[in-house]
Amino acid sequence: MGIATLLGAIGVITSFGIFYIGLEVFKLSPEMIQTFIFLKLSVAGHLTVLVARTKRHFWSPPPAKILFLAIVLTQLVATLIAVYGIIITPIGWTFALFVWGYALISFLITDFLKIYLYRLINHSEMKFKR
Repeated sequence: MGIATLLGAIGVITSFGIFYIGLEVFKLSPEMIQTFIFLKLSVAGHLTVLVARTKRHFWSPPPAKILFLAIVLTQLVATLIAVYGIIITPIGWTFALFVWGYALISFLITDFLKIYLYRLINHSEMKFKR
């Protein structure tokens, strides 16, 4: 399994996870679930850029200021769209903050899994070189 496969699989799993939470735990309407998932895909998608850009932890080296600013601004807009329902059903601040928390926890787990997989890959390559 490669890094791209890992990142993609985690994205799919966490998307189904938040769908389940919205549907079964919070009992959201289908329209609110759409907004819930929109915000998760937006936030998690941009956080995945931070994970994928380096073989080390996302903070090492720190992302370029312009990249970080672009992520912050686009996610601020996406969050406001989801909270206030601009063209979509609003979910409010409570659900938006839940999505952010969910995405951030998934992001940190993904980053550590990426490091672990890189170590496995490098260890396997060392065995083949002997």
